[in-house]
Amino acid sequence: MTAAAPIARALLSVSDKTGLIDFAKGLVAHGVELISTGGTRKALEDAGLPVKDVADITGFPEMMDGRVKTLHPKVHGGLLAIRGNHEHRAAMAAHDIAPIDLLVVNLYPFEATLARGGSFEDLIENIDIGGPAMIRAAAKNHDDVTVIVDVADYHEVLAELAENAGATSLAFRRRMAAKAYARTGAYDAAISNWFAATLEEDAPSFRAFGGTLAEALRYGENPHQSAAFYLTPDKRPGVATARQLQGKALSYNNLNDTDAAFECVAEFDPAKSAAVVIVKHANPCGVAEAPTLAEAYDKALACDPVSAFGGIIALNRPLDPDTARKIVEIFTEVIVAPDASEEAIAILSAKKNLRLLVTGGLPDPRAGGLTAKTLAGGLLVQSRDNAVVDDMTLKVVTKRSPTAEEMADLAFAFRVAKHVKSNAIVYAKGGASVGIGAGQMSRVNSARIAAAKAADAAKLAGSAEPLTKGSVVASDAFFPFADGLEAAVAAGATAVIQPGGSQRDAEVIAAADAAGLAMVFTGTRHFRH
Repeated sequence: MTAAAPIARALLSVSDKTGLIDFAKGLVAHGVELISTGGTRKALEDAGLPVKDVADITGFPEMMDGRVKTLHPKVHGGLLAIRGNHEHRAAMAAHDIAPIDLLVVNLYPFEATLARGGSFEDLIENIDIGGPAMIRAAAKNHDDVTVIVDVADYHEVLAELAENAGATSLAFRRRMAAKAYARTGAYDAAISNWFAATLEEDAPSFRAFGGTLAEALRYGENPHQSAAFYLTPDKRPGVATARQLQGKALSYNNLNDTDAAFECVAEFDPAKSAAVVIVKHANPCGVAEAPTLAEAYDKALACDPVSAFGGIIALNRPLDPDTARKIVEIFTEVIVAPDASEEAIAILSAKKNLRLLVTGGLPDPRAGGLTAKTLAGGLLVQSRDNAVVDDMTLKVVTKRSPTAEEMADLAFAFRVAKHVKSNAIVYAKGGASVGIGAGQMSRVNSARIAAAKAADAAKLAGSAEPLTKGSVVASDAFFPFADGLEAAVAAGATAVIQPGGSQRDAEVIAAADAAGLAMVFTGTRHFRH
C-alpha cells in the first residue's frame, strides 16, 4: 500500500485526554503543526507544546457555549479537499484553506452521561455535532487524511509515521476510516435509542444498535463461525460489567450461558435468600434458594447432576469458601457472582481453567430495556421481559386453593420457568427445582422429560422415588390440552401455576379438579425462544 505525503498539520479535539500529551509530543517530533480547540488546546499549551487555536485558522471565535467552533469551510475544506484534484487545490488557494492531514477526535461523552443518569439537558449538551461532522469528512477523504477516534490507536499512528517517513499507509488510513464510521454509527445509535425511550416510542421508523469491541472471540457457537463480543451503552450488571479473576478466555457459548444464568439468579432477592442457578446450553438445569449458598448449591445440583457437569454456576450473593469447596468437586466452566471472598478465590485458584467472574451487582429483573435478534434481512426488537411473578395477581381457578408451602413453590417455579426455553415445564419442591423440561415442540413432552430427568436424578441419589412426588409445577404458557396437566399429575405434582388463556381452560381446570390439584393463573406468559 502507498503512503500519502508526510503529515504536516493535525487538528486535535478530544473529550478523553488520556495519552494526549505524549501523543502530541510524538507528532511535534515528526514536525507536525498542531491545531486545537478549547480544553484540548489548553492542555497542550499547559504541557508547553506549540499549538494554534482553531479560531485563528477560521477567523471566528468559539461561540454559543462552544457549540460552534469547527463548523467552518477552513476546517472542512482542509479535511475534504482531494489533494490531487486541480479544482480542489485552486479553491483552497482562492479561499486561503490549508490542508489538514490528521484529525484526532473523540466525541463528547454522551454514553457515559447516559450511564450515570444525566438529566435531559445534560444529555442534549453532550451530543457532539462538530466532532462527528469532522470525523465523517476526514474518513471520506481517507486517501489523503488520517482520522483517529480511539486513544488506543495513538501508538500505531506514531509507528506509522516512523515507518513511512512522516506519513501513514493507505491500509492504515482505510482501517481507521472504517473504525471512524463505526464509532459515529454507534454514537448516533445510542442517542437515537435514548430519544426513542424518552419519547416512549416502541417502534421508531429507524432503529440502530451499536457497540464497542470488548474482545474478539476464538470462534462462535461452532469452530467454523467467527465471533466477537461488543459492549453497548446499557450498563446492566452481568457479563458486560464483570471482572474475570481467573481462568482462560471466555468463549461465545460461555458468555451466552453465563448471561442466561446470571439473569435467572437475579430473580431471587439476596436479602431474602441465597440462590444458585446452574445452566447448561442456556437452560437452567438446577435452581434453588436456601439460607446459605452452600445449601442452595446442593439443592440445585440434586435436580440434574449429570447436566451440571461442565455447566455455568450463578450466585446471587458473594461467593464464600464453603460454596467454593463444593463447586470444585465437579467440573465447572464458569462461576459468576456479585463478588467473592479472598479465601474463596484462593480455593478456586487450584482449578486453572475454571473462570471466576465478579460483576459488582445484580441486574434488576424489573428494569426495562431492549433485546434484539437477527433474522435474514432484519432485526426483531422487543422490550425486555421484566415481568416478575411477585408483582402478578395470582388467581386460584380450582376448587382447592394452594397451601402456603405450595404457593411459595409455585412462585419459585414460575420465576424459574421465565428463564427456561419454551415450551418450559418446571417442577419445584422446597424452594428448589426438581425437574426441568425445556425447548420441546410439545408441552406434554416437556412435562414428561422433566419427570424423567427427576426420576434419573432420584436413581443417582439412591432415592426411592423422584422429588416430583409432592412437588408443584409451572408452565411458561397455557396448557393447550389437559394432557400436559395429566403428565404433571402422573409425575406427582399437587399444584400448578400457568398463565391461562387457552380456549380449553375449562377442560384443564376440570382435569385439575378431578385430580385434586390446586391451580393458579398468572395472566402473564413467559415464552423464551
